[in-house]
Amino acid sequence: MFTSHHINRFSNIETPFYYYNTGLLSKTLNALTSANTYNFHIHYALKANSNPIILNMIKNHGLGADCVSGNEVLKAIECGFPVDKIVFAGVGKSDKEILNAINHNILCFNVESIPELLVLNELAAKQKKKINIALRINPNVDAYTHKYITTGLEENKFGINPYEFNEVESVLSNCNFLSLIGLHFHIGSQIQDLTPFKNLCLKINELNKWFLHKGHNINIINVGGGLGVDYKNPNGSQIVDFDSYFKVFHQFLEPLNRQQIHFELGRSIVAQCGSLISKVLYIKKGINTNFAILDAGMTELIRPALYQAYHHIENLSANNLEQKLKYDVVGPICESSDCFGKAVFLPETKRGDIIAIRTAGAYGEVMSSKYNLRDEVKSYFDV
Repeated sequence: MFTSHHINRFSNIETPFYYYNTGLLSKTLNALTSANTYNFHIHYALKANSNPIILNMIKNHGLGADCVSGNEVLKAIECGFPVDKIVFAGVGKSDKEILNAINHNILCFNVESIPELLVLNELAAKQKKKINIALRINPNVDAYTHKYITTGLEENKFGINPYEFNEVESVLSNCNFLSLIGLHFHIGSQIQDLTPFKNLCLKINELNKWFLHKGHNINIINVGGGLGVDYKNPNGSQIVDFDSYFKVFHQFLEPLNRQQIHFELGRSIVAQCGSLISKVLYIKKGINTNFAILDAGMTELIRPALYQAYHHIENLSANNLEQKLKYDVVGPICESSDCFGKAVFLPETKRGDIIAIRTAGAYGEVMSSKYNLRDEVKSYFDV
């Protein structure tokens, strides 16, 4: 919720920029911690937002780090995440990234293919180090979310399929520098219906029993993340229902007493604390709609162009009691896809008005680019 204080402050800052409400982030982290009454192990997914200030706040709440690149591993270490709480996933780890992670003695590599097993073993042998791995298994569970952020179906590029298990076992028997300690799953992102998570639990139980029956010492069950947030009502739903989310896994997972349950949460922690702040450059009147042309574009927030994602848009300068008009809210980038929202109802909007694009704390700043030789987007925090 923005006040006149915010508007006055924003008027004196060059736009566009990201604004982060660290008070809300702190409340979210406290809610997450309070809901975790089951001794689950929580890793934060750096891909959602890797701003150092945000990472330090998350690290100080005792979370581990879920990384999907070598530089994310290095950033997590730089920000003080303990190496025994860092996991490294991703379908395309380079030799350089793998070697850096091996040399830093991270907790675990989440392995996504049989060829990766062979490469990891070869590189670990060269370093004369035995490393921990978890197999990322494709459970073929539908997350019922956007096709670009669904990751747990057989048609996706992620993970090892059950029909490959016999070959996996054969390969592992010859990989003397790999120690299989876990099973890893992730079915997708922005999941708001908890039913897919229940279905995931039932599938995990089946697969866990298979590996245990085969004599593997599985200590970690990593269930991934994917918990969604309310993009349409950012003021009313600032903190997700972590209690109900964790309860599903407590109720339906059947781990052995010694097995740890790990999570990788990103969006649900940081999404609502961030907004992209922009100013109106021009109002262009059309036949069927008006165009509000902002100084922010898809270079600052690509989700609407990439996923057709919805973000709530507010005119912070206008009187919200005024009659609302219909606008296509667009950016300055030389692409027709550079649009934040079509047919958005806003109070009458004019040049210089301050616009807030909400729920942009996840996959916003971290996905920004310099396309069209744009300036690098800056970030500001409440103080």
